[in-house]
Amino acid sequence: MKSKGQLKIQQMAFMLIALILFFALVGMFFLTLQFSKIKETAGILEEKNALLLVTKLANSPEFSCGESFGTGKVNCVDSDKVMALRNNAKKYKDFWGVNNIEIRKIYPENNGKECTAGIYPNCDIIKIEKGIITSEYPNFISLCRKESVGDESFDKCEIAKLMVSYDG
Repeated sequence: MKSKGQLKIQQMAFMLIALILFFALVGMFFLTLQFSKIKETAGILEEKNALLLVTKLANSPEFSCGESFGTGKVNCVDSDKVMALRNNAKKYKDFWGVNNIEIRKIYPENNGKECTAGIYPNCDIIKIEKGIITSEYPNFISLCRKESVGDESFDKCEIAKLMVSYDG
């Protein structure tokens, strides 16, 4: 009679241990799913933050066209300002909190040349901050400048991408 009672107690103990292990595994699986969702959400928020940063940069006073091309335009970058800023980019190193800022003309046809003071405006890539490129976040902008032919001056705008790379 004693051995049947001891056997029942052992069976109950093993069942309790099995239930505890089962619920521990289910709990670990649930936590793993929750952490993966949190990581995914963090990645989405980082991307949104980067895109907002790109838009904020395009509309900042250092980049934006302002009222120089008629009405105030959104995502309009003055290429003359950017070229002047390019020469003083070290002063703004920690201001934007980014590793790399680059503007690439998309339309009209591009030749892939990096802009310098000697070949501007016949170039396509303006690098403002030069650093380690981790992952780039682009936004389309209007890249405008004043041009003159003879005595007549006009606004010339091109389609470009403002690309920012930062550590988040």
